[in-house]
Amino acid sequence: MDSPTDQILYKAKDGVAAITLNRPEAANAQSMDLLDALDAAWTRAAEDSDVRVIVLRANGKHFSAGHDLKGASHTPASGKITLEHIYGIEAHRYLGYSLRWRNVPKPSIAAVQGKCIAAGLMLCWPCDLIVAAQNAEFSDPVVRMGIGGVEYHGHTWELGARKAKEILFTGRALTADEAERVGMVNKVVPLAELEAQAMELAQQIARMPAFGLQQAKRAVNQTLDVQGFYSALQSAFDIHQTGHGNAISVDGYPILTRLDDMKKHIKQS
Repeated sequence: MDSPTDQILYKAKDGVAAITLNRPEAANAQSMDLLDALDAAWTRAAEDSDVRVIVLRANGKHFSAGHDLKGASHTPASGKITLEHIYGIEAHRYLGYSLRWRNVPKPSIAAVQGKCIAAGLMLCWPCDLIVAAQNAEFSDPVVRMGIGGVEYHGHTWELGARKAKEILFTGRALTADEAERVGMVNKVVPLAELEAQAMELAQQIARMPAFGLQQAKRAVNQTLDVQGFYSALQSAFDIHQTGHGNAISVDGYPILTRLDDMKKHIKQS
């Protein structure tokens, strides 16, 4: 049964829930409505006892171009941009949603093609496994906006410290093959086979005992948390907010100008 929400499609069959980003005309940029609908889809899959595995995928050429900043509610009704307002939005919809998806007690797989830029990482990194098409590229160029990385700052855990610094400092994209070599991606496949291979992997996992899968996921996630993952992300989120605060104090937070600069860099890279 499909979801009526246009920006997110939902279909569950044979123990696998497929959640699909459906803004191909905008390279699946994340509007507030899309994020809310996506969270609702994750919750639906988590609460469905027939669903054992969740697959997150995207329609169109690109997995996600990140936040749709032109549609972001960074300006409150008063018209005055404040760090308090930005912090509240991002703690709830950005870091908060990503952490919630990460901790859904069912295995999840992200199927990534094309560009996965900045906040696009906040959609695939919370998933347990990542299958990438050969044309997939992963990047976080927000240092050009005066910010040290996206809100869900999993860079060090996903890439290792030195590679994380390289990607952040230069803003360059990581290819699918590079991502596989550093352990961020589980498998790289031809673009034409991406959906089939992701679903095949999901079906293989869905045949395993549900409670065993839940326990295995919990064990690995808690090991990372004991090593400091959760605390590190909370600390990095506060560091991220100082970037917003600096932009407000220096130039009144012209976010669209900064966004245009970042887009030019992405096209050149």
